[in-house]
Amino acid sequence: MAHQIIEPEEAQSGLVVIGIRRGGESLARRLVSEITAISNEAPGLGFLNINLYRDDDVARELPESEIRSEITGKTVVIVDDVLYTGRTVRAALDAVTDLGRPRAIRLAVLIDRGLRELPVQADYVGKLIPTSRREHIDVVLAPQRSDDDSVSLVIDEERAAT
Repeated sequence: MAHQIIEPEEAQSGLVVIGIRRGGESLARRLVSEITAISNEAPGLGFLNINLYRDDDVARELPESEIRSEITGKTVVIVDDVLYTGRTVRAALDAVTDLGRPRAIRLAVLIDRGLRELPVQADYVGKLIPTSRREHIDVVLAPQRSDDDSVSLVIDEERAAT
């Protein structure tokens, strides 16, 4: 994914990678590390708390946003672990545009599980895993590569019974 992100010429300068708090943090760190190793240029790295921008009942205690790079005029890559309904991405887009006006916004996800409720498509996808609504994807990623990393498909027993 790191190669794909920096492949377009315009992405090679002024790149800011922003991980959505919790799920996208470790993946964003890893992508920045890989991009730096490939290009010898470190992109900006930040983390986004989208709770204020959510339109559903999912609210969690999360650390505040931490965006140190100016995003106006830059290519911003929003990073999350799993793309499902598109609601998290919509909230992240609102949050990013409140911070400035990027030249372009791209989306990188480790897992795309389909079943969108909003018209959202990832630009960079690690793996497409079609699921049903009664299934859930659990991703465990350390900030650095680890033997403890895992992606699991879990069946929600409550939804499976209905």
